[in-house]
Amino acid sequence: MSLKFVENVKADVTSDIVYMMCPMHLLKLDEQIKELEDKQVLELLTDYDGALEDVPAWCEKTGNEFLGIDEEADYYKIYIRKADGNSASALKEVKK
Repeated sequence: MSLKFVENVKADVTSDIVYMMCPMHLLKLDEQIKELEDKQVLELLTDYDGALEDVPAWCEKTGNEFLGIDEEADYYKIYIRKADGNSASALKEVKK
């Protein structure tokens, strides 16, 4: 998967996980996304390079939408849109 760079994405919630490494960044992401309403956008702040591959793969696996990455000087901003309940349920059925 190629990286998708974006700018000026408006997030509904920001989660600062700078200094968290594998697997904590994915555990925190999973925890945070469950707290969002369908279609809300999560901005994940991380300095962990592995997240650049892990988060898009997690989105594909869970049915959430990877919007892209914005690179700052010391960290990345990764944007994820929570899937609506209908599409997430459909994805789970397909994967069974």
